Amino acid sequence: MNKQQSFFHLHMISDATGETLLSAGRAAAAQYKDARAIEHIYPLIRTERQLIKVLEEIDESPGIVLYTVVDQDLGRLIDSRCATMGLPCVSVLEPVLTVFQSYLGAPAGRRVGAQHVLDAQYFRRIDALNYTMEHDDGQLSNDVEDADVILMGISRTSKTPTSIYLANRGIKTANIPIVLGVPIPESVIYAKKPLVVGLVATAERISHVRENRMLGSSIGYDQQSYVDRTVIAQELAYARQLCSRHGWSTIDVSRRSIEETAAAIVALRGKTR
Repeated sequence: MNKQQSFFHLHMISDATGETLLSAGRAAAAQYKDARAIEHIYPLIRTERQLIKVLEEIDESPGIVLYTVVDQDLGRLIDSRCATMGLPCVSVLEPVLTVFQSYLGAPAGRRVGAQHVLDAQYFRRIDALNYTMEHDDGQLSNDVEDADVILMGISRTSKTPTSIYLANRGIKTANIPIVLGVPIPESVIYAKKPLVVGLVATAERISHVRENRMLGSSIGYDQQSYVDRTVIAQELAYARQLCSRHGWSTIDVSRRSIEETAAAIVALRGKTR
C-alpha cells in the first residue's frame, strides 16, 4: 500500500548563489520518497537586515533550515532565531571547514563567494561552454580535434544535456549524431586528442523519450519509424558496431541521470590519460 506523500518546507540561506545548499538539500530530500520538499532559496544574504527579513518569512512557513554564510555573526543569528522558533537548522559548510582547519592548521579565510572568483578556472569553464554550444549536434565537425570529449549517439541519447553538463566542469565537448547509414565525419574517426564515447540505451527507453518530446531537430525523420522500436534497435546496433569498430567506449544511459553519465565519462578520461 502506497503511503500518501507529505510536504515540508526546506529553507536555504546563502551569502552566495546557493548552489551548494541546493545540491545538499536535494540530495538529502531525495532519500525520503514519501516526503516532498517545498524549496525556499534565499541567495546573496549578506547583511543583518536582509537576514531578519528572511527569518520572518521562515517563521510564516516553518521547516528545516540549511545555511551557508561565512559571517559568523549572521550564522549565530540564524542559530538563535531558529532555536526560538523551535526549528532545526544546519550550517552545511561549518563541519567541513572545521575538518579543513584541523588538518591544515589554519582558520578559513571566510571569503564570501570565494568559489565563484573570476579566475583562470572560471574562464576555462566559459570557454568550454562556448565551444560546446558551437559544436552541438554535429556542428563544426572539422574542428573536433580541439575537444576534450566527443559524444556519439543516435537521437535522444541525451548527448546535448550531457555535453553542457561537462562544459560546466570545464570540459570542451562536441557531440555527433549517429544516423543509420550516414557515415561519421573522418575528422572524428581520426581525432587523436579527444576521448570519444558512444551513448546508448534500450530501444524501449529511446522510443518512450521520442514519443514524449517534440521532434525538434529530428524534423525530417518519418515519425512512425522514429518511434518504432524495431527501427530504433537497428539504429542502436549500428551505433554499437561503429563504436566497437573504432575502439570507442560506450555508456548505457537508460537508467542514468545526466550527472551519472557525466561522472562515468570523467572517470573514463581519468583512465585514458
